[in-house]
Amino acid sequence: MLKKLSLISKSSDRRISYPLISIMVAASLCAGTASPTQAIPWRELIFQGVQMMSISNLSDRQEVELGKQINQQLLRKGDVKLYPDRAANEYINRIGQRLVAASPRSDIPYTFQVVEDDSINAFATMGGFVYINTGLMKAADNEAELASVVSHEIAHITERHAVKQLRRTLLAQGLATAAGVDQNVAVQLGVELALRRPKSRQAEFEADRVGIETLGRAGYAQSGAITFMEKLLRKSSPPSFLSTHPATSARISQMKQMINPEFAYNGDGLDERRYQVIVSRLVP
Repeated sequence: MLKKLSLISKSSDRRISYPLISIMVAASLCAGTASPTQAIPWRELIFQGVQMMSISNLSDRQEVELGKQINQQLLRKGDVKLYPDRAANEYINRIGQRLVAASPRSDIPYTFQVVEDDSINAFATMGGFVYINTGLMKAADNEAELASVVSHEIAHITERHAVKQLRRTLLAQGLATAAGVDQNVAVQLGVELALRRPKSRQAEFEADRVGIETLGRAGYAQSGAITFMEKLLRKSSPPSFLSTHPATSARISQMKQMINPEFAYNGDGLDERRYQVIVSRLVP
């Protein structure tokens, strides 16, 4: 009988100690925060409970799930306002899926969304989520130019730039431990990285190279990548699309060397009149 009571007592102790351990782990993550400007609701996260995940060897499935949660946060908080026109979203998705099929990483699901915003911008977060502003659609002269931007953002995903950036930031700010990182913390930081943190010079050059290669393999004229960047660079005030991308003139110079002469103008998407008719109907 005493032995039975002892087992019950130990079981109860375990049930009580597990939540306490979770709270202690979360508290230790909070204490390691280096930047007071992150605006992550630490107390709220503690009482929500802690779900630890390893950031060092994130699987494709985990990355996609993390991307879904980041996307939900972006939409719920109002950081991103989706453009409700179904035809516009189908148009971007059609371009995106064509490029994905020619990309080095076509084995995860991709989600392409049009953002209702007149600024010239596009971005991507981990797990296959790509966002294209209506302002960027209007700024492009043809479909090849638009596709070049979509392809560039896909390349950030294929090369897992957001995952690498998240890992570096978590380690630098002391938010990761030997046990891993709280998934809620990773989601909140992933939102901030998607919206406010520029990619590294190396990541941008890599996304340019992979994006241009993908553009050509998908059958688009690779020249669209150059003409679009050159046009934006000539603007009196650089758009937000370039403000988070370093060394624009240097990138254009390198992009010209990346283009395969065979696919420079020999491809789809150069019909400007057709494109303007489509876009004026989709995003008037």
